[in-house]
Amino acid sequence: MVDDNDMKTTQASPRSRSNDPGLWAFCLLTSKLIHKLKSLLLARTFNAPGLYLGRGCVVRGANYITFGRDIHAHGSLWLEAVSRYNGQVFMPHITIEDGVSFSEGVHITCIDSIILRAGTLMGSHVYISDHNHGTYKGDVQSLPSEPPTKRTLGGGGPVIIGERVWIGDNAVLVGPLVIGEGAIIGANSVVTRDVPAETIVVGVPAKPIKRFNRDIAQWEPV
Repeated sequence: MVDDNDMKTTQASPRSRSNDPGLWAFCLLTSKLIHKLKSLLLARTFNAPGLYLGRGCVVRGANYITFGRDIHAHGSLWLEAVSRYNGQVFMPHITIEDGVSFSEGVHITCIDSIILRAGTLMGSHVYISDHNHGTYKGDVQSLPSEPPTKRTLGGGGPVIIGERVWIGDNAVLVGPLVIGEGAIIGANSVVTRDVPAETIVVGVPAKPIKRFNRDIAQWEPV
């Protein structure tokens, strides 16, 4: 996608800018209108009514991605379904259900399966993957003498994020894992194991600190 920042504009002095606020308001309005039209076109292309992709968003492998309705990406979303890598062949699928929201700089990469259920909210710079660059357990493992870009992709598994999950800024999630409905992932956490529904986890590795008690409608320490 072409970033609106790539558009060339004529430079003006601060004095000329301040003397013609109407012109700058018109330029700003025009830029927003153009970007809105881009989102409408992409929404039709991806069969995703209400889709909004902010500046700098990149979608790779769109044929392997299913979009729901009213998905909003603030900007710089990097969404990739990897079907080929260094001779490896994959059949990835990413499912993004209705009302999922991405803050700035989220990166999602898939070779197998990643499912984001409805109403999920992601903070800035969240990373979600169902694989690693290399394999680091089992009988055959990657060698440190091999450059990471040359190592085979694998060593992970499917990721399922339940409805109404909130993922804080800079969190890292690597499958296989299931995040239960209504769970909260604290900022800067690293998640590599399942998280129960309606549970708050934080830390590296992420551990539960609170669970929601439906009887009293409060979050209680674990």
